Amino acid sequence: MTDAVRLGIVGLGAQGSMYGRLIADGRVPGMVIGALCDSDPEALARGQERHPGVPAHADYAALLASGDVDAVVTCVPHYLHPAMGIAALEAGVHALVEKPAGVYTRQVAELNAVAAQHPELTFAIMFNQRNNPLYQAIKKIVDSGELGAIRHTSWIITTWWRPQGYYDQSAWRATWGGEGGGVLVNQAPHQLDLWQWICGRPQSVYAKLGFGFRRDIAVEDEVSVMVDYGDGATGVLVTATHDIAGTDRFEILGDNGKIVVEGSKRATVTRLSKPEREISDSIDAAGAKLLFSGGLKTDQYLSTEVLEFESVWGGQHAGVLENFAANILDGTPLIAPGADGIHGVRLANAIHLSGWTGREVPLDLDEDLYLTELNVRIRAEGAFPERS
Repeated sequence: MTDAVRLGIVGLGAQGSMYGRLIADGRVPGMVIGALCDSDPEALARGQERHPGVPAHADYAALLASGDVDAVVTCVPHYLHPAMGIAALEAGVHALVEKPAGVYTRQVAELNAVAAQHPELTFAIMFNQRNNPLYQAIKKIVDSGELGAIRHTSWIITTWWRPQGYYDQSAWRATWGGEGGGVLVNQAPHQLDLWQWICGRPQSVYAKLGFGFRRDIAVEDEVSVMVDYGDGATGVLVTATHDIAGTDRFEILGDNGKIVVEGSKRATVTRLSKPEREISDSIDAAGAKLLFSGGLKTDQYLSTEVLEFESVWGGQHAGVLENFAANILDGTPLIAPGADGIHGVRLANAIHLSGWTGREVPLDLDEDLYLTELNVRIRAEGAFPERS
């Protein structure tokens, strides 16, 4: 390996096929397709047609042993991400795992532990939204302390509408044993990651989940969550797959201002002239009466800025692939280190456990209880092996 990383694409469905197109079209500097891998003969044949001359493997272990690749990306069902990541790292192959990093924290912690034993290898996760310049700009503002202490966050993300036919495509989809959950593990992992990446990880969650609420499925298709950050700060997440109109609105309220993101494309940043509490304390009873009568305008305390960036299809994914290759080639810092994947999985696990038990659950959750409850639901389905 000199100037290009040979990537093995494992799983040639929609996601793996997209990565193949991005690389073949020259949109990922420092990376070439080293090999293709899929256990489905038809999918593998389609991949070979799109990428003639590229080595193809029906078996993942054979791919790792072939010498055809320097790195792999795992575009496979969620339960397989940790095991495949571990196998790659133990074979001396760099690993980029798709989101989520796994279904439950115990298996992701094992992956992270193996990665820590191989610091010479690059381990990353496909959190492509971290490569979104809008969210990078928002994180920079929050990290700078410009908003002051965060007091409340909320994200309504219901743009995941899925008809029943989507779930009926295959027997593993929207099952506890095959997929590990519903909207939290399939559609919303990017928001779970961005929420805690930008605003910090909460201390506990309390959740109300609808399991098969508006779809004929066993897993969650509607989620309402309240989180506690400590020191009185709270947050709310609402997500669903049955809202055909859909809403994507993310708000971050701090002592010194507020950020409102609409449609993951446009953010309005409101800055206060001084902390909100100081503004409040400066207005006496007479001033409050003027506020209610319209004689006192809050605009005098505010300034606003609008942030908006162009987003080219596939650009964020291509950027993560390019960054992964650059880290391998010259040590460029990773946008999304693989070890970060456990945070979103832990948050999803806590939300599930709260929804199952009806109780507030700490982020330092009881992993044994989570796995017990998950296996109860897998057994009830009667189609998949229990997890350990």
